[in-house]
Amino acid sequence: MTKTSAGRFFEDYAVGDVITHAVPRTIKVGERALYHALYPARHALHSADTFAQASGLPFSPLDDLVTFHTVFGKTVPDISLNAIANLGYAEGRWITPLWPGDTITATSEVIGVKQNSNGKSGVVWVRTKGSNQHGEVLLTYVRWVMVRKRGDGAAPETVVPDLTDSVAVSDLVIPKGLDFTNYDFSLAGEPHRLGDYEVGEIIDHVDGVTIEEAEHMLATRLWQNTAKVHFDATNRPDGKRLIYGGHVISLARALSFNGLANAQMIVALNGGAHANPCFAGDTVRAWSEVLGTAETMAPGVGAIRLRLVATRGDAGHLRGDDGKYLPEVLLDLDYWALMPI
Repeated sequence: MTKTSAGRFFEDYAVGDVITHAVPRTIKVGERALYHALYPARHALHSADTFAQASGLPFSPLDDLVTFHTVFGKTVPDISLNAIANLGYAEGRWITPLWPGDTITATSEVIGVKQNSNGKSGVVWVRTKGSNQHGEVLLTYVRWVMVRKRGDGAAPETVVPDLTDSVAVSDLVIPKGLDFTNYDFSLAGEPHRLGDYEVGEIIDHVDGVTIEEAEHMLATRLWQNTAKVHFDATNRPDGKRLIYGGHVISLARALSFNGLANAQMIVALNGGAHANPCFAGDTVRAWSEVLGTAETMAPGVGAIRLRLVATRGDAGHLRGDDGKYLPEVLLDLDYWALMPI
């Protein structure tokens, strides 16, 4: 009798299923050090207790994407072990900061399924929730993934969820105590506040990073993400290991410091797409477009809505005349971040 698991295939999902993901994970400052070693991450609120305390927090929280990656990694054995591609995100909200010493657990509810026309795969939509040891929700988001079928059997009945285009400003959760009234722009690294950004403005983040095989596999293992396409070169017809999409997200977010150093905390994920695959040897650059700004109820705290694009090409170029993503575009991510007014 076999004791190993081949993972779930498309036929194994049904709308309404709730999956409890295995292996809780306690996160400490070692994860912060590794995260900052893997990416050029240096937003001040996630780098220094003193800066966080001056902003009304008890100490520096872990980078918001550490929460995302850890929760995402919990889901992989149950959701995307047999994935062909992770397709997109929506309705993401960071509810509670992740503090060093917190233990993360995750659950997912299947909210949609749709077989592809080729009959060999299908798309599965899940709403995932990550919580801490106190039962407080850290993060919730929807993602959809293309999953292989086990065979030629019947597919589950199609259900496509109705998702919102963006998270409303009124639904953004501001960390308790956050106060940017006495924000130190010199220590943060740039003088730009919310009022200095205009809707439609394009920000070229200038720098680029070439991705290496060992680097992306180390990062993916750090989050206990076991998806075969990231490690097993025989899993794809082209013999290449696919770079974990979250690795591209973190790289682009870290690069965005140059021009958006004061976009301190990610609080919502409106939508996102991994437009084209990324492979080792690709040099990734990033640019952002300002999509909106708003005030919040927290003192001195505003919110900025940004499109973050990771690309092998030039800033400002996203789609061709046919409306499709240009081949050099790797990531198109729409999110809200908190910034001093």
